[in-house]
Amino acid sequence: MNVVLIGYRGTGKSTVGKIVAARLDRTLLSTDAEIVTRAGQSIPDLVAQHGWDYFRDLESQVCQELAGRDGLVIDTGGGAILRSQNVEALKKTGTLFWLTASVDTIAKRISRDTQRPSLTGTKSFVEEIQEVLRERTPKYETAADHVITTEGRSIVQIADEILARL
Repeated sequence: MNVVLIGYRGTGKSTVGKIVAARLDRTLLSTDAEIVTRAGQSIPDLVAQHGWDYFRDLESQVCQELAGRDGLVIDTGGGAILRSQNVEALKKTGTLFWLTASVDTIAKRISRDTQRPSLTGTKSFVEEIQEVLRERTPKYETAADHVITTEGRSIVQIADEILARL
């Protein structure tokens, strides 16, 4: 069985995933890192050259492949839940933990992130986060087996809660 972390970027998936993987003595794999490796270019360059649909196609391939493995901690990209086939595949072999945080917290955590292009292209940074969360929240809710708030909590506390729920 896999441990799958879902949620918007900046909610702590990568950082929490490292601790959970270490405590369970499992391999941590990031869908975004797998995409970068396969494409041989950064996500901003990939999206600029090929578009978001191409990126999402690669993401779906990676989700399908990782779901076919066992004993992983999988750190998904924030949009992995946009395609139902990704969620279905990941749920077959995993327990999905949705990590959440407020818009303000997310904005503070990702304000210096240059590895992700704009999702809307026309909104301010905070407006984009708000809009994307409005769109994705129902999908995260549907996909999640457990909801874990990361607001005002240490990484260790969050990892402890995930491990307790397993």
